Amino acid sequence: MKICTLNKIAACGTDRLGANYTLSDDIADAAGVLVRSAAMHDIAMPESLLAIARAGAGVNNIPVDACGEQGIVVFNTPGANANAVKELVIAGLFLSSRKVVDGIAWAQTLKGEGDAVGKLVEKGKSAFVGPEIYGKKLGVVGLGAIGVLVANAAVALGMEVYGYDPYLSVDAAWKLSRAIKHANTLEEIYAECDYITVHVPLLPATKGMLGKDAFAAMKDGVRILNFSRDGLVDSAAMKDALAAGKVACYVVDFPTADMLGVENVIAIPHLGASTPESEDNCAVMAADQIKDYLENGNIKNSVNYPDVQVPRSGDTRICVLHKNIPNMLAQISAVVSADGVNIEAMTNKSRKDFAYTVLDIVGEAKDTFTKDILAIEGVIRVRVL
Repeated sequence: MKICTLNKIAACGTDRLGANYTLSDDIADAAGVLVRSAAMHDIAMPESLLAIARAGAGVNNIPVDACGEQGIVVFNTPGANANAVKELVIAGLFLSSRKVVDGIAWAQTLKGEGDAVGKLVEKGKSAFVGPEIYGKKLGVVGLGAIGVLVANAAVALGMEVYGYDPYLSVDAAWKLSRAIKHANTLEEIYAECDYITVHVPLLPATKGMLGKDAFAAMKDGVRILNFSRDGLVDSAAMKDALAAGKVACYVVDFPTADMLGVENVIAIPHLGASTPESEDNCAVMAADQIKDYLENGNIKNSVNYPDVQVPRSGDTRICVLHKNIPNMLAQISAVVSADGVNIEAMTNKSRKDFAYTVLDIVGEAKDTFTKDILAIEGVIRVRVL
């Protein structure tokens, strides 16, 4: 099978695909795509395309909804870069407090002062005084793979940590330190915390969530870290809050033109996941997920279809991507059982508008199965493995 790589993907990932796969930078006739940051919204998807695996967490560069309508499963790799981002967030905490960036820039201006440098340093360093983070309150908004690691690390550094996430998963809850205080509302985070770090996806509901009203509810001199997406913060409101001293420092890993050069803004050039370890982890996870789907029909970490991971039984597997509408399961199973074929196992799950049904049958699939199942209204794609 042909896999299109739209970006350079670490060999430790692509090597896991095996000899049955060929790599190409041409998407024509490809069964799968491995991508990092390449924009796919204007790329025509070939009918052959079954899956796209993003070696990273965000999928803003992929037309996820359109792919769902075409029966193209889109994967991401949540958690693969979590440690890398966590480490940079912790660095951001220190940078936001100790004025290290400004101090380094000032020290460079002393070049040429010769033996006077030492005295000038001692005289000028008071301009860069900043508080320690030990004992301060940190609010972590969003307790996914990254947020949990940040919260736990901050506890280990002696901070008093508040966590807020109305959609906290059971797995994430198990990983959280018992020392982390559960905030019931964002307002509690705003009112209590000296530092706030956001780790939520950019959605219509979260766009501009840190804006005028949010800043007004925060402590004076709060320090804000954004290693998620620039759109979570209202730039105009942030500049006003910085100018007024409401926000003492804003650290962002997604620089935008309107925030560059603004006093007390530390703009980092999207380095959160830029480590060789992170890139390797993402490549391995993306390759494994797309291979398992192409060969076995299993879905793990999809952003447009439900996760379905079931061991194979019987002799043949039939995979059906379809709309999440009533009576689909009965119609699909009726097509298969009408020819006297025994269904060994069947799994059906849904995710918003889309659903996925996997049937393991005894014997081979009839030649007419694909055509007959596709004829059912609401069926998008059928694969026989």
